[in-house]
Amino acid sequence: MSRDPNRPGMEDTSSSRTEIAPQPPISKPLLEKEAVAAASEPIQSRKSVFREYAEAIVVAMLLAFAIRVFVVQAFKIPSGSMIPTLLIGDHILVSKLAYGLQWPTNCKVHLSFPPITCYSSYTLIRFGQPQRGDIIVFRYPEDEDKDFIKRIIGLPGDTIQIRNKVVYVNGTPLDDKAYTQRVDPGVIDSAVNPRDNFGPVTVPEDSYFVMGDNRDQSLDSRFWGFVRADKIRGKAFRIYWSWSGQGKWTEWVRWERLGQAVR
Repeated sequence: MSRDPNRPGMEDTSSSRTEIAPQPPISKPLLEKEAVAAASEPIQSRKSVFREYAEAIVVAMLLAFAIRVFVVQAFKIPSGSMIPTLLIGDHILVSKLAYGLQWPTNCKVHLSFPPITCYSSYTLIRFGQPQRGDIIVFRYPEDEDKDFIKRIIGLPGDTIQIRNKVVYVNGTPLDDKAYTQRVDPGVIDSAVNPRDNFGPVTVPEDSYFVMGDNRDQSLDSRFWGFVRADKIRGKAFRIYWSWSGQGKWTEWVRWERLGQAVR
């Protein structure tokens, strides 16, 4: 049967067609707005990354400063006054918590790192007292911008005397041969120099008498007096690096000293 294409009410089913609705034209202001937003995204992203790095650096610096002040600090040995225990070029760690939690006092601000230098400290919580034989770092009494390292020989109330290079503590000879050296066989009279003949003196309260292990080549309490307790910065406990820089290049690093305990 034939179909009349002009007959009303009938649909053409011989083919299917898909029609797409026309899209409205994009206005120029909208295009400009999207372009500005796209251009600003990299700038904002860069600012965000820069801010994150800046915050991380500031936090790291504050954390390092706090650890340095309250927990542990690294020092380098520049002289031979503590030979044979510590050698020139040894890098050591000093515990700030060995005797208690210290709060810095008598501080000054300057343009360097660290930006604050504190010349004394107050113990908030005490964990113990310095003992005879401890190796301590302290502010040098004659120039407190310098740090010295020596061994505690006399405690508060002790009587110290040196006779012909022999150290006496409360009248008893100190057995120090295991950790000291004496390189000069000559003996100096006390009227000339206190190196070999000294005292007797009594160590004041809250003070300590210290000496270098290199007995004949150490500037210590024999020459400039006692170390006050509030000037002690900490107790040396570990060698983390040791550099000689002498001999063959393979011997510049003293590998056998790395990690050694300081005793």
